[in-house]
Amino acid sequence: MSRPLDTAGIVTDALREHVPQEPLSADAVRAGAPTTGIRELGPFAGVEVGIWEMTEGAAVDTEIDEVFIVLAGRARVEFIDPSLPSIEVQAGSVVRLAAGMQTLWTVHETLRKVYIA
Repeated sequence: MSRPLDTAGIVTDALREHVPQEPLSADAVRAGAPTTGIRELGPFAGVEVGIWEMTEGAAVDTEIDEVFIVLAGRARVEFIDPSLPSIEVQAGSVVRLAAGMQTLWTVHETLRKVYIA
């Protein structure tokens, strides 16, 4: 599959781009039956850019170094380790995560974000 950022001057509609979904492992799920998907868009300046999506439900994750911008949906992110205040994210939210953070994502409306990692 081609990656849009492999070539300069290509437009990708990140809201409409197909993101294949897969169920999360049972040990990660805390509520519901959420699925996630990733669509790699390609490299840029030594980092990877892509689209990530999670459907409604709750699941734990171990983060990588990334910055993301929420395009659609709503979720609460709880920081398990390190213990930090929870955040609510929605379209327009910009967030930085650090490698190794343990989080709990509770998605209220399917969440789609563009990540830079």
